[in-house]
Amino acid sequence: MNINHTVTERFLRYVQIDTQSDPNSPTCPSTEKQKDLGRVLVEELLAMGISDAHLDAHGYVYATIPATSDKAIPVICFCSHMDTSPDCSGKNVKPMVHKNYQGTDLVLPADATQVIRTKDHPALLDQMGNDIVTADGTTLLGADNKAGVAEIMDAAHYLMQHPEIKHGKIRILFTPDEEIGRGVDKVDMQKLGADFGYTMDGETLGHIEDETFSADGATLTIHGVSTHPGFAKGKMENALKIAGHILAQLPTTTCSPESTEGMEGFVHPTSVAGTLEQAAINFIIRDFNDQGLKEKAVLLDDLAKKVMLGFPNSSYTLEVREQYRNMKNVLAQHPQVVEYALEAIRRTDVTPVRSSIRGGTDGSRLSFMGLPCPNIYAGEHAFHSRHEWVSVQDMEKAVQTIVHLVQIWEEKTA
Repeated sequence: MNINHTVTERFLRYVQIDTQSDPNSPTCPSTEKQKDLGRVLVEELLAMGISDAHLDAHGYVYATIPATSDKAIPVICFCSHMDTSPDCSGKNVKPMVHKNYQGTDLVLPADATQVIRTKDHPALLDQMGNDIVTADGTTLLGADNKAGVAEIMDAAHYLMQHPEIKHGKIRILFTPDEEIGRGVDKVDMQKLGADFGYTMDGETLGHIEDETFSADGATLTIHGVSTHPGFAKGKMENALKIAGHILAQLPTTTCSPESTEGMEGFVHPTSVAGTLEQAAINFIIRDFNDQGLKEKAVLLDDLAKKVMLGFPNSSYTLEVREQYRNMKNVLAQHPQVVEYALEAIRRTDVTPVRSSIRGGTDGSRLSFMGLPCPNIYAGEHAFHSRHEWVSVQDMEKAVQTIVHLVQIWEEKTA
């Protein structure tokens, strides 16, 4: 496929717009600056001739590439998120392109202590001769997920310039706040009007992910016994100390993020706060199936019961809340969604790899909102860190995958 790609130029511009989301903000979007990128994207989409492109009050960008085929083809949506992680600064990003990469460690110039080493990032060794984009060492890059945004924009640009390419109606959706777990909270599914979707938010070239963790959140609240510390002997049961005992009893060699990989799940404390009288520990629970989630919640409850035996006048409550579920449960009912994507990757002369995510994407929740939605690679690596990088050539292959994919949906529709 001969495309005069615009993806790199777009990407280098988009990453310089600060779109960091804020988990402590109650608004949607959580930061108004995310709309700065949204407005740029709308202007560019309108300039392409996509007349309905717009930014809504919640910071979502919607747009439609009109069909060029008379067939009754399912409406396909491509989705990426505009925000960057609050884990690392996204302000004043200075992207740089390392041309014709030859397998060396990359020393980032604004902070020589920041070195992207091949031993830590072996995927770099698959990029020999390619062009690698990094930040300057003081910020993250923002490839997560502005690589996906740029890829969708480049594909839209190409398709609008080439109406001879047969495809159905294509919807574009750019979301805010994915990094803080709210990426689809305010999506208008009726307005979106799509039948199937693809998020462009994966890592390695050729990968498509059709399975995610299932996820619950849990809060363990401890009710201790408060007395004056000068007269506390035999009476006080300090909720903060009880919380400490519970944390100390959590498994470390199994069932924790630092000890698991592949299809293994975990229980992970994320915060603790409180006073002598009452303390609360927040957890995330992850597994690839619902039964595994239940077993881990029971493990946490049993551990708390055991610790509380030593504090007979205190009590606890455990509240477990559903966060999202494994999108494979939905995608298994629509196998063509993944199969067509695998074929699209093959048509770019890349070997596709079907894999699982030890996490979630907007596609996880969209799948359960009625839009079966696997995740296609965008080429982003080492996200949420100052070592983040992406390959120009990988982004170009992702653009080609999108173009092939919409053609396949047209070809496969009777």
